[in-house]
Amino acid sequence: MDNQRLILFLALAAVLFLIFEAWQQDYGQVAQPVAQTEQIQSSAAPSPSVSTPADLPDAAPITNAEVPGAAPAMTATGSAERPILVETDVLKVEISPRGGTIASVWLLDYSVVPEKPEDKYRLFKPVPPNMLISQSGLLGDKSAGLPTHESLFQTAQPSYRMESSANQLDVVLTWKNEAGLEVTKTYRFSRGSYLIHATQTLSNGSDKAIAAREYTQLQRTPLNDPNEPRFVHTYTGGVYYSPEDKYKKVSFDDMTESPLDKSVSDGWIAMIQHYFMAAWIPPQGVQQTFYTNTLNNSRYIIGQYSPAVSVPAGASHTFEDRLFIGPKLQDQLATIAPGLDLAVDYGWLTVIAQPIFWVMTWIHALVGNWGWTIIILTILIKLAFYKLSETSYRSMANMRQLTPRLQALKDRYGDDKQRLNQAMMEMYKTEKINPLGGCLPILVQIPVFISLYWVLLDSVEMRQAPFMLWLDNLSAPDPYYILPLIMGVSMFVQQKLNPPPPDPMQEKIMMSLPFVFTVFFAFFPSGLVLYWTVNNLLSIAQQWHITRTIEKESAKKRR
Repeated sequence: MDNQRLILFLALAAVLFLIFEAWQQDYGQVAQPVAQTEQIQSSAAPSPSVSTPADLPDAAPITNAEVPGAAPAMTATGSAERPILVETDVLKVEISPRGGTIASVWLLDYSVVPEKPEDKYRLFKPVPPNMLISQSGLLGDKSAGLPTHESLFQTAQPSYRMESSANQLDVVLTWKNEAGLEVTKTYRFSRGSYLIHATQTLSNGSDKAIAAREYTQLQRTPLNDPNEPRFVHTYTGGVYYSPEDKYKKVSFDDMTESPLDKSVSDGWIAMIQHYFMAAWIPPQGVQQTFYTNTLNNSRYIIGQYSPAVSVPAGASHTFEDRLFIGPKLQDQLATIAPGLDLAVDYGWLTVIAQPIFWVMTWIHALVGNWGWTIIILTILIKLAFYKLSETSYRSMANMRQLTPRLQALKDRYGDDKQRLNQAMMEMYKTEKINPLGGCLPILVQIPVFISLYWVLLDSVEMRQAPFMLWLDNLSAPDPYYILPLIMGVSMFVQQKLNPPPPDPMQEKIMMSLPFVFTVFFAFFPSGLVLYWTVNNLLSIAQQWHITRTIEKESAKKRR
């Protein structure tokens, strides 16, 4: 295989690999439901046993309006199950009195599509499709009747709004029973933050000690996003982090086939999807048990429960956690908990992709536009690989000088492939040309290209980022296919600068590749197509310059 064919083959293989890897990220996530039950013995309280979340009923129905604010708010008596509306500067939330479940969340700084900025992105939703909710409760001796995510809570007011002068907003829900137990569930929202501080305080007004442990969990159905481009399928499912295992995915299939049951300290659990995530982060130094469960109707749970605590009569105990609901902004995630920024998953090339993202962030801070950031990054990458690319293009230019002589060899030996190859190898040896001399530089650049693909694909900072003219969303395909066509033309011009294969059939195949790439890239994020197009244009300029230089050198030698 000559230099040109191998280079184009590697480039095509890289594109096919990206398509295959993207589909693999999201493949097989709908599994058959199974039930999971388990009993955990209490080791720290006089109560004989403490139930696990798997012993609870599958899921309480949540009465919640599909349109924000359409339903009347819950009354102070708690007889209705109308959602409690909470609004901060970055979040709009509906909390169900049933269990204090966070049932709906809109991200006020993110729209569904750029054409309708008033239509805010809805990350949490209490009913399929795309169901995602956060549940919490207490577990203990069943005779104590501690409140679970199915118990009805009350609140003092129907809605809460963070005032412009306030930096925090507390939403308090309460539950009581006839035995004298009282549970206060508090969600504390902070200005400009997607991190919610959640507490559950158990006040024991009974005449005996109560053994209790808390649980927090995320429940969702598989994601179906009609706005996601074709050939762009990222991972949706559960993940957890532990100091021992680091970042681990728990797919929906894994939840069905091998439910998670793991003791972890200083970790967290989450449900992630493209650009966004929800994560429960327990307090540091407290050993939690991470678990997964699969319910009916393709609903999947990842959660955690704490060690059992004995609350004496007349005393109280507060369980504290943090809940993150929002975009996967790496600079914010890294400050919240160890490893939380790994939810921005760049795959097996993270070691390359992460520095690329840092460089892009630095460039963007200077120019303020992600399109120009990509162009400047492309130039920097081209400069970094300039010498390697020069080796490749010199090899191509030298091969081009031999094209007439190679054609003469083909005419001489006809269909005798063995003698033709021997003669070609002898010519390469005589002229001191390595036909594969330019392949290593291209091979080295492919991991960079794949890494950049994942940076452009999985960084929420570039979601719906505008560039100029008709390119108003670099994370989506070009709506008019203009940029993929320019990219295809640039590939065609680049091929014309290369020496043609001696075989006419091979030449036809190679000339069809720009068309194939144009079709593929029509469905890729336009930010990636912009990178490839600019890279092609710079390569054409470099290759044309080197070819002209070698032609001048050859002309001098002939004189």
